[in-house]
Amino acid sequence: MSRACYRCGRAIGAVERVGRRDACLGCGGDLHCCRNCSFYDLGYHNQCRETQAERQVDKEVGNFCDYFSFAEVKSGATPALSPTRAALDDLFGGRRSVGAGEGRGGGDPSYPTPPSGADRAAPSKGSGAAPAKGKR
Repeated sequence: MSRACYRCGRAIGAVERVGRRDACLGCGGDLHCCRNCSFYDLGYHNQCRETQAERQVDKEVGNFCDYFSFAEVKSGATPALSPTRAALDDLFGGRRSVGAGEGRGGGDPSYPTPPSGADRAAPSKGSGAAPAKGKR
């Protein structure tokens, strides 16, 4: 069993204590975060098995949690995507972030942009709607 970064899988080594600002030498990700903690578990309230710990909103950012205990991983194991996540990445071409100000589709020209309100056609009167009652 050894310690490894949750993002890139790089071995951390025999560090006695991981500080809040310590970062992985491989990817630069924060090491003192929920995703690297032995208490991190998606099946629990706030994704933490430690009931006394304060809620951390962003699980991938360094925090001040006093209960942090670096998770041990099996030797040679690298973090793997869940089968569902891998299938979604294959279907949609992997993860990509949408920048500020970009609309739906993240600025990808191959993704159709939905029409604005002015571009939408108004429904025509003879579109199959039932006639109003009382007028024949």
